[in-house]
Amino acid sequence: MRNYTFVAEFVLLRIPHTESLKHLLLALFLVFYIFTLLGNLLIFLTVLTSSTLHTPMYLFLGNLSVFDIFFPSVNSPKMMLCLIGQSCIISYEACASQVFFYHTLGGTECLLYTVMAYDRFVAICHPLRYMVIMNHRVCTGLTLGTWLGGCLHGSILVFLVFKLPYCGPNEVDNFFCDIPVILPLACADTSLAQTVSFTNVDVVTLTCFFLIITSYSRIVLSILKISSSAGRRRAFSTCSAHLISILLFYGPVMLIYLWPVSSPWLDSVIRVLNNIVTPSLNPLIYTLRNKDVKLALKKMLTQMVYTSGT
Repeated sequence: MRNYTFVAEFVLLRIPHTESLKHLLLALFLVFYIFTLLGNLLIFLTVLTSSTLHTPMYLFLGNLSVFDIFFPSVNSPKMMLCLIGQSCIISYEACASQVFFYHTLGGTECLLYTVMAYDRFVAICHPLRYMVIMNHRVCTGLTLGTWLGGCLHGSILVFLVFKLPYCGPNEVDNFFCDIPVILPLACADTSLAQTVSFTNVDVVTLTCFFLIITSYSRIVLSILKISSSAGRRRAFSTCSAHLISILLFYGPVMLIYLWPVSSPWLDSVIRVLNNIVTPSLNPLIYTLRNKDVKLALKKMLTQMVYTSGT
């Protein structure tokens, strides 16, 4: 039986060709990260405190805000510490944790967007039965299912990747640990782990995307049957924010895992968009395009200002 000297840590190699831009990148990433945390916290608190938003649609939006707080927090702090000149070394356990939480939260978001699409399908295609179909028990089950499904997805992937021996080299060709950059460092046959892990990612991503497309195809057909133009505009407006978020999420995910680019620099840019930029845009998308959220947010902020003033 072959003996291995296992690596205890990995070295993150930052974003390629950005050495002279690290201070600018640090400032940009920090602004996006703070905006992401504050924006999504505001959305979550607005949904939590406003009785008018205690509906299935906004329950799922509140969950999306929680996700958008956690997801960039998996990798962004370590990346920013690396940019300011602190150590780019990450322990074996921390690297495994990054892979687990990155894919757990990524899988959760895929499932959550699918559930949100189903919610819009029921609301527009079966409006009279909406509260019967999307009752409290169903919404709770769907919400728990998205998080448990994401956790199962992440657990399978981290088991497949980190059951392999890693005995050097230990340089990770990225600014965080992920399957495509960790597997090549294994000193054993990775064909099974590579096939199963990428199949798992592809199946989850494509299945969710297919279900979303199916839901929205039915939604569009139903909207086109609405006789009044005002009714059609109102129906489209309730779905537009969700569609924009889906495009922003699935675009980078498909480029990273389904059609990977050959350029390491471009791959890093796509990952930055997925990790930092997209979660910061969701609060803007859902507040600017949703009158109910805007009114509830304004009311909550007014109450906070009034309370602090007294």
